[in-house]
Amino acid sequence: MMEAVPLTIPQPVILGFDPGRLKCGVAIMGLDRRLLLHQVVPAMEAIAIIQQLQQQYPISLLVMGDQTTAKQWKARLQTELPDPLRIILVDERYSTLEARDRYWQMFPPRGLQQWVPQRLRSISRPIDDIVAILLIERYLQRLTD
Repeated sequence: MMEAVPLTIPQPVILGFDPGRLKCGVAIMGLDRRLLLHQVVPAMEAIAIIQQLQQQYPISLLVMGDQTTAKQWKARLQTELPDPLRIILVDERYSTLEARDRYWQMFPPRGLQQWVPQRLRSISRPIDDIVAILLIERYLQRLTD
């Protein structure tokens, strides 16, 4: 379910989208790099969820990876969304590996897990939403380079 949205968001936001066959990651981040939302959603519900997000947030563009299913998803988004978004494709190479590292920054291990080397720890949830965050950050980094 969608979380409550602040009444006013003073700036446009970017929607990060990591599409997949079964599940997709979505993230919303302000231009100030403040993360407003991130979640993993079923692929079959992704278009409807993006529509809901468009109603709740001032989304200026959608950023998604340029690999596997990007072309098919881009076409679907452009034809199925009533208010099509500007879609920017970014390089998503190594984003899953980077997302694993970011996961442990966002959710540090507790108890005995903190003593287990990171490469041996298992992640207990999908990280597609973290990939979506990284895609937005890559886009913003590209703008400042």
